Amino acid sequence: MKPLPPRIDGVLFDLDGTLLDSAPDLAAALDALCGEHGVPPPPYPSVREVVSRGARAVLRRGFPGAGEDAIAALVPRYLDLYAEVLGARTRPFDGIDALLATLEGRGVAWGVVTNKPGFLTAPLLQKLGLAQRASVVVAGDTLAVKKPDPAPVLHACAQIGVEPRRCLFVGDDLRDVEAGRAAGAYTVAAAWGYLDGGDPHTWEADAVARRPTELIGWVGRA
Repeated sequence: MKPLPPRIDGVLFDLDGTLLDSAPDLAAALDALCGEHGVPPPPYPSVREVVSRGARAVLRRGFPGAGEDAIAALVPRYLDLYAEVLGARTRPFDGIDALLATLEGRGVAWGVVTNKPGFLTAPLLQKLGLAQRASVVVAGDTLAVKKPDPAPVLHACAQIGVEPRRCLFVGDDLRDVEAGRAAGAYTVAAAWGYLDGGDPHTWEADAVARRPTELIGWVGRA
């Protein structure tokens, strides 16, 4: 673990697999789509681990023999099915509520930087009562680029008036670490997340957190 910034003014989170355990709903939508096509749904654990990689990665678990064009053609229907169950079983990970309450109590701005499209991100945060609490939300289509490009992280920092070097960026995918590092933020790999089957200790993040509540102590040092 690298030394923390002398002062932490903001904390930005990836959404799926970091802030929220959304895999149950995303897997349910895939099961429904598989049913429409008459193919058996894949085991839940195999879907869960790739959720942070987005819709196409999830679809490849259900349709492993499909080419890129076929996967792309399935995306709109999959997202429609997901929108029907949006937030039904999605919940913040254990410890997230305590972490967010601590940040808010200490006046530390927090927000979301996700590759999830805005038409799904906004209602999901609204349904879970987080939309009004987040200081900034940058979705996958807010800008012309998305993670691992650093622009979404830089944009979020600018929106909340925080220098990247005084901001933690927390994510459960290598792309999050790459985006945060390129933006100049202090990167935290969320080992409680989906991880895409990878080892977060190999991502060269500034720190690896086993659970959200670990960050409470870190922010307390700011």
